[in-house]
Amino acid sequence: MTDKILTEQSGDIARIIFNQPEKRNAVSLEMWEAVEAAVTRFRDDPTVRILILSGAGGKAFVSGADISKFESERASEEGVAHYNATTKRVYDMIEAFPKPTIAQIDGFCVGGGVALALCCDLRICGQGAQFAVPAAKLGLGYAFPGIKRLVDVVGPSFAKEIFFTARRFTAEEARIMGLVNRVVPDDKVAETALETAQMIAENAPMTVASVKYIVGQTVTPESQRDLAECDARVKACFDSQDYIEGRRAFMEKRKPNFVGA
Repeated sequence: MTDKILTEQSGDIARIIFNQPEKRNAVSLEMWEAVEAAVTRFRDDPTVRILILSGAGGKAFVSGADISKFESERASEEGVAHYNATTKRVYDMIEAFPKPTIAQIDGFCVGGGVALALCCDLRICGQGAQFAVPAAKLGLGYAFPGIKRLVDVVGPSFAKEIFFTARRFTAEEARIMGLVNRVVPDDKVAETALETAQMIAENAPMTVASVKYIVGQTVTPESQRDLAECDARVKACFDSQDYIEGRRAFMEKRKPNFVGA
């Protein structure tokens, strides 16, 4: 693990922190590989109920690729292929993460940072946050999966504007487009992300996981949807001890204690 990717866990809430503030948390290949290892660990840890991704320093979430590494990591055809394959794995893993994910966005969220945030379930940013996908200013190609994630969130017209202009968008513009769920004062971003994570973590894990899966199926091509699995996940919720606990807690006017089974 590199010290440019930090991990934390407090109770059932885990964190991955991009820790290169002097470069606005720009990401190198080594950092993506460390993120892949961290995501795998938290995915397989039954004590983790929710994952928050954030950037260190308070000035940026992730400002995209570390351009200073382009010559060593992405100058050759083989290097480009390896880098793209690695980032695709990480993005796919975060999108498919079986537990809820939150992007805690402070400051700049650019290029690969936007792509990363789109893989998360929820995006919370500060009023001073700025967003951009500058691919058209760098001559970069952008593959189908990343563009589809953006279209799924903001729609075709806004996706085209973001890519065509390559300009910076404000937090308010991001909110209007639906790119972020909430915009809060800059000094409240971490607090709001944590409060949201705690709220989610207190709810029934099987219900939350089933909804995440089914929502994912709604944006999957109809021919590829697994409706039987959707039904099975709903049935599992009704068959669970948590369903019994939820009913009893409601009747007894107390807070439920969900165990995920």
